[in-house]
Amino acid sequence: MAKVIFYEERCKGCRLCTTVCPKKIVEMDTDKLNLKGFHPAGVRDMDMCTGCAFCATICPDCAIEVER
Repeated sequence: MAKVIFYEERCKGCRLCTTVCPKKIVEMDTDKLNLKGFHPAGVRDMDMCTGCAFCATICPDCAIEVER
């Protein structure tokens, strides 16, 4: 099973990761803000993650890491 790690403090809320997820499980966490004032991205249901790493590849801030 894959594990996705989001470094929330690096996230600037660009939402690019949400557009490339084939399972549509990457979402912005509108309930929290990071120190920069952005809503960070996160995974809604980690069990559905296939570990494709599209989200990590497209992230311009290297805020996402995928462990397989």
